[in-house]
Amino acid sequence: MNRPTFSDAHLAARAWFLERSVAAGFEARVDAAGNHSAVLPSRFAEAPTLLLGSHLDTVPNGGRFDGALGVVAALEVLRTTQDGHVDLPYTLEAIDFTDEEGTLVGLLGSRALAGALTPDVLRAPRGGHDALLHGLARAGLTATRLADARRDPRTIAGYLELHIEQGPVLENEHVDIGIVSTIVGSRSFNLTFKGTAGHAGTTPMDARRDAGLAAATFVVGVHETVLRDFPNCVATVGRVTFEPGAFNVIAGEAQVALEFRSADPSRLDALEDALVFRAREAETLGHTVEVEPVGRWEPVPLDTTVRTAIAHVAEALGLSTAELASGAGHDAQALAQITPSGMIFVPSVDGVSHQPGEQTAWDDCLNGANILLGTTLELAEVFAG
Repeated sequence: MNRPTFSDAHLAARAWFLERSVAAGFEARVDAAGNHSAVLPSRFAEAPTLLLGSHLDTVPNGGRFDGALGVVAALEVLRTTQDGHVDLPYTLEAIDFTDEEGTLVGLLGSRALAGALTPDVLRAPRGGHDALLHGLARAGLTATRLADARRDPRTIAGYLELHIEQGPVLENEHVDIGIVSTIVGSRSFNLTFKGTAGHAGTTPMDARRDAGLAAATFVVGVHETVLRDFPNCVATVGRVTFEPGAFNVIAGEAQVALEFRSADPSRLDALEDALVFRAREAETLGHTVEVEPVGRWEPVPLDTTVRTAIAHVAEALGLSTAELASGAGHDAQALAQITPSGMIFVPSVDGVSHQPGEQTAWDDCLNGANILLGTTLELAEVFAG
């Protein structure tokens, strides 16, 4: 799948979602952040809304289950509830959030709905300001109106998200359903190493200030530091570029994109200090190092009442469960700031995700959808009580 936010493929997938929603008899909505929804109203005029959903955008050259499973299953929960004439104390809304994967901002739609999009985020978005404006324009949206997507938390009963695990834990432990306890926090930085460009043939090796060498040394240092000192944490260098980028010119500048994650806020702080220290070691060799923060997410625990409801439903269906932290970010981490939120994981074959080999067995998809439906009904009893 290749559906980066607001690409032709992404816009087509979202149009398909709305078409299927209308065909099923639901009200279709698109808000100021481009979130797409199918709505099954409660018969109670003042009923709050239980949100069910995920996202239809993908990383470049990604897989077909990440995000899409949660959106399609949410729509099917609405269809099944409608077909069964189930009377619920809340409106049901299947929602496809905008830009979860971060082509432009990251969790753009869910953060907008939660009222968490700040001016600073929009001034310096992850994908660049021009890309944000261009993408919004393609979808008929404007940056000045994104905040209009915010909803009053009092109108939301909760949020449920079905998702593939994207890791190997459930498969390795032969567990049917993962109940997410916490979504890890993450921080990301652009680092720039500045040295001196020079002739590749005439500058002696011991007389160089090679920014490429400084960047490469740092990349190796990131790996060593996390393995040695930070178990249960991860760090990734996802992009390295050299300037001027020619065979016969020593790199005068190198840019490095760094991200790291942990479920423990104190470990995130310590890891940030350690990795910035490793980067600044290049200064002792005469390089200039610039460190620019570009993203920050704190770890988010998910609601215990919702987790208990998921466990009850799985037990009733004879499915095994395990609580685990999510090492990936999800829209639930934005919604959890304003409403009780929960996530249901189903196994990923070989733990593979964010690439075309991503696969989840059909029976596991079915199990996840049934847990999503069952939890929707279970929470109706919990909230009524």
